[in-house]
Amino acid sequence: MLATWDGVQIMKSLTKLLPIAALLFTVVATAKPTVVSIDELRGNEQQRQTALIITQVMQKFHYRKPQIDDRMSLAMFDRYLESLDSNRSFFSAGDIERFERYRDELDDSLRTGRLEPAYRIFRRFRGLVEERISRAIDLLEANEFDFDRDETYQYDRSEAEWLPDRAALDDLWRKRIKNDILSLRLSGKEEDEIEDTLRRRYQGVARRVKQMASEDVFQTFINAFTLSVEPHTSYMSPRLSENFDIGMRLSLQGIGAVLRSENEFTEIQSTVPGGPAARSGELKGGDRIVGVAQGDTGVMEDVVGWRLQDVVDLIRGPKDSVVRLNVLPSSQGVGGRTREVTLIRDQIKLEDKAAKKEIIELDGGLRLGVIEIPAFYRDFGAQAAGVKNFRSTTRDVRVLLEQLQADSVHGIIVDLRRNGGGSLSEATELTGLFIEKGPVVQVRDSSGKVEVERDPDPEQVYAGPLAVLVDRNSASASEIFAGAIQDYHRGLILGEPTFGKGTVQTLVDLSRFLRSREDIGRLRLTMAQFFRVGGDSTQHRGVMPDIVFPTAMGAAEHGERALDNALPWAEIRPAAHAQLGVYPVSSLRNASQLRVAKNPGFQFLLAEEEDLLALEKRKTVSLREPERRTEWEQREKTRLERRNRLREFRGLPPLASLEEEDDKPPGDDPEKDEEGIMRIMLEESANILADHVRSKRPRTALLD
Repeated sequence: MLATWDGVQIMKSLTKLLPIAALLFTVVATAKPTVVSIDELRGNEQQRQTALIITQVMQKFHYRKPQIDDRMSLAMFDRYLESLDSNRSFFSAGDIERFERYRDELDDSLRTGRLEPAYRIFRRFRGLVEERISRAIDLLEANEFDFDRDETYQYDRSEAEWLPDRAALDDLWRKRIKNDILSLRLSGKEEDEIEDTLRRRYQGVARRVKQMASEDVFQTFINAFTLSVEPHTSYMSPRLSENFDIGMRLSLQGIGAVLRSENEFTEIQSTVPGGPAARSGELKGGDRIVGVAQGDTGVMEDVVGWRLQDVVDLIRGPKDSVVRLNVLPSSQGVGGRTREVTLIRDQIKLEDKAAKKEIIELDGGLRLGVIEIPAFYRDFGAQAAGVKNFRSTTRDVRVLLEQLQADSVHGIIVDLRRNGGGSLSEATELTGLFIEKGPVVQVRDSSGKVEVERDPDPEQVYAGPLAVLVDRNSASASEIFAGAIQDYHRGLILGEPTFGKGTVQTLVDLSRFLRSREDIGRLRLTMAQFFRVGGDSTQHRGVMPDIVFPTAMGAAEHGERALDNALPWAEIRPAAHAQLGVYPVSSLRNASQLRVAKNPGFQFLLAEEEDLLALEKRKTVSLREPERRTEWEQREKTRLERRNRLREFRGLPPLASLEEEDDKPPGDDPEKDEEGIMRIMLEESANILADHVRSKRPRTALLD
């Protein structure tokens, strides 16, 4: 069996797109950062040696076997600049032109260890940041802004052209400051508080850049290489590796959220089942963290524009301690109103993310069992210690299946929504509970060798009607299980196209390539790819449900499909496997579409999805205050009306305002979901499976 972190994204990047599980961890306090002399920002012998080793390891062991040539240099050049100035607000086109001589030289830097081009670019960047922030604070203090002037600000410039000169950058920053002031006004802050907040925000940007050491520059440069190859491969410096080790030893203490950096905001990509963030019911994917405070009375630190790792460091803390987050909900857009969320840091235990069951009663005495699986977990520590009854997903689900069958359910739904994966062995063994025998997943390594993982237990615990509910956040091990159930025609797959994470990573200790065994960091390396028993990869495309819910319209911009340089979909020869089960998909789909079209719950989900997609595609905002306020008020009115229609459908009293709604947001915890938002897809899945059970057709083939 391959040892992997197939469902836990430890690190992708240190800049633009960095889902990081480090937020799950607590680390010991580190020394207070100090300003690094610009003369110290140069490569050293250890870094040169590390670059050579990483280059050789990538070429020999990475699944893609990258070529280190001028084409790679071009990609590295663009990504390195992006990693430093992702919103294109410091470098001008003139700066980029001066760097052009390095565009086809960075591959030589990797092969020879001559790293000076990376440091020259960074030193220029640091100087520009200091200069730009100084001018920004002068503009802020002068406060000569006209909020009746009809103009717009492009807050997302990640794909824009580099501005031609200093004058254009001056105008961009004038608009940026004006937008920041207006956003804080709409959030209810007083004028003196606004100026103080923004001064500290801008000074913080310059301070953090001046605290970046040679090791940080090297790590950023190397990851410009690894991310130009593939998005799940990244380098961890000795310092970051040490933090990771400390976090692992401390058993995942923290708030339980996966973050990424997007357009100078720290965005929640997902919450971890059982963690404080999910249990609170107040945070969900897409929300932006704009401030962090310690304890019940600590000062709220504005974190807009911070490096993601610095935000992570600020959110970390001892178990049972309080952290307060200032959050901009995804529904508000960039210029919306924030709210404060208080969390108590905690250890995420196996019990918190364990599988659980319920029974749904339908008309005609029909009873369907539901098994929710938040993650594919296995207590490896207890197993290694020889504990006979150690906890695992498969063991827990086996018990739940036996209990549900004893309760005479007519069918079972396995709910894998928001399940980001976990143990590969658990995905394989769990599939075995629903089939008698056979292959579950194929794994092809970088040499092209294919290994087939098979159901290790010939017992089929449950053979009745089955549906698997997935969404865009169902990833990795979830996709292996859902893909196998679909390939065997064992059950219906319902919901949204899944994440598309079909690659296998391993951590490589780079010191093993040195005689001295000196710590030079680690490389998280993609070294294999998953394939379904039918031969299709789960990579990129994910698993396409047999019946797709209309909320899937946003899934195309989510998951592996949205990542730069992701491995493409591929296929290999199928593994011999049985064809089980019978589900008349066309008729079930038609009946479902008729129900969904009339369902107020789905109408709510669709309207929310359309709003979020519109906000995500939007790149500019008005800087005219009356227009901005009117737009915000109209959006809030629309959201309130939509929410109250859902509440009427659920038999709940209407909300008087969204402030009342924000006191009890749905978040990611079903127990906090008063309005049943998270049950909308589950209820329709139950209706679909019930239709099949009632049809009483012989189960001999999957029809479409």
